[in-house]
Amino acid sequence: MNLASETRKDIVILYVKEERLDAHNSTELKSAVQKLFEDGKKNVLVDLKDVRFIDSSGLGALVSGFKNAISHQGNLKLSSLQSQVKSMFELTRLHRVFEIFPSTMEAIENFQS
Repeated sequence: MNLASETRKDIVILYVKEERLDAHNSTELKSAVQKLFEDGKKNVLVDLKDVRFIDSSGLGALVSGFKNAISHQGNLKLSSLQSQVKSMFELTRLHRVFEIFPSTMEAIENFQS
């Protein structure tokens, strides 16, 4: 899986650089997010602007990351969802679980407020 990350203040931004987040690569995302929280990071933002398709495995990896955040007293937020991906979150009602922001900058501002 092609992931990139950067840290702004105390927020780790994880960029998913894949068109698909599915059974073939979701385990790597799950592991990356888990490691961030285990390493003591508290605020993780997953930027999904390059993801055009997500399946149940991809959703499961993000739910796992969300649970990991809670168990480490942290926060996991999502940003920049394309319309097809956003539709999957709405269909599964996960948009009620995750804090989802239209842009990375809006999510960063929300972390800092």
